[in-house]
Amino acid sequence: MDIQRLFRQHYAKMLRVARTLLFDEQESKDVVSDIFVGLLRGQTVLLEGTEEGYLLTSVRNQCLKRLRHEETKRRMEASVATGVMPLQQYEDERLTDIEEWVATHLSAQEQRIFRLRFTDGCSYEEIAASEGISRVAVWKHLSHALNLIRNHFKQ
Repeated sequence: MDIQRLFRQHYAKMLRVARTLLFDEQESKDVVSDIFVGLLRGQTVLLEGTEEGYLLTSVRNQCLKRLRHEETKRRMEASVATGVMPLQQYEDERLTDIEEWVATHLSAQEQRIFRLRFTDGCSYEEIAASEGISRVAVWKHLSHALNLIRNHFKQ
């Protein structure tokens, strides 16, 4: 994949889409840069003919993700300012229950994988490299763990 060609060919369009959604020049540049960083890291393989669609869709999705994050942050700040946070307290208690259950019911490897994914925010690829297993094995461990957790806490 020729990143320089993609950059020259699509950067301006990508930046326009980001500016339209974010109304912030620096945020827009950050979004577009993050997408190209992902391409440079080899996290994505683009098929010929789908490049523009993928890049513009990626910009839109990243912008919407940032906007949702900002909205959530604003709501949290407002709830802290008003002192109304019962939902957060409930969620904290629920997370503590899940953490305790994970520590007592999952294998040591499943616990490590679960924590790497959901506490440390590692990607499947990063977890696979750290555990010396395939990404599919990571998925299987997480899927198994999440199914056990769902079934236990469904009641």
